Amino acid sequence: MIKIDLGNLNALEQRIYDKLLESSKQLSEITITQAAEICGCSISKISKFSKKLGFKNYKQYVDFLYGKELSKEETSSEFDRLKKFMDDFDFTLIDDFLELLGKYDKICLFGYGPSFIVAQYFEYKLRFSTNKYTIALPDELSVINMLDDNSLLVIFTTTGAWRSFENIYNISRKKGGKVLVIAEEYNSSLMGTCDRLFWLSKFHQPSDLDAHEKSRTVFFMFIEEVIHRLLIERKSKAEENTEAA
Repeated sequence: MIKIDLGNLNALEQRIYDKLLESSKQLSEITITQAAEICGCSISKISKFSKKLGFKNYKQYVDFLYGKELSKEETSSEFDRLKKFMDDFDFTLIDDFLELLGKYDKICLFGYGPSFIVAQYFEYKLRFSTNKYTIALPDELSVINMLDDNSLLVIFTTTGAWRSFENIYNISRKKGGKVLVIAEEYNSSLMGTCDRLFWLSKFHQPSDLDAHEKSRTVFFMFIEEVIHRLLIERKSKAEENTEAA
């Protein structure tokens, strides 16, 4: 799992990100020594930058930069795949999502095809577990009309390959909103379409399936864990208020 947060970078680290992104378009590879020279900083700074961005090390970051495949496993059974997903799950994803959720009053949910069903389900769940204005939106125009500087747009996508979210992201930035993409499968091109990216699983579904044929079970599992945490927090606050009274 990878969590990428450009907002976590300081000004120097943002410049490093921009320089290496631009250099990757001109160079076939960039060693960590070359990266330090390009950015005018130490090798250790490049290493720390890679980890702060959300990667295990510089090698994983540079593979992402060049769109190379990260480690994955193909499984013959959906049950086996989901079991491996659960065993490997990083619960800090839930912590980070709840922290982000708490910063916005308007939560917009979006996805194409079957991923829109995921968005609708999450809307239903969030409406009875939070006091936030929550809405699942069926198309790009509806999303654009709802965005403002107090909105968090959460986009669900299995592969990120069917249609680009770049236009939505650019408009959100102009309006001052934030975009979180929650993707099941690794796709480095998604980084240019959001402020934050949660990559949920390294255990991919069969490659012969089209995006609309792939299951959304991983998304529903993520949603249920989020809602479970929200309900626990709500119950805890209610008990505290009762004791105070």
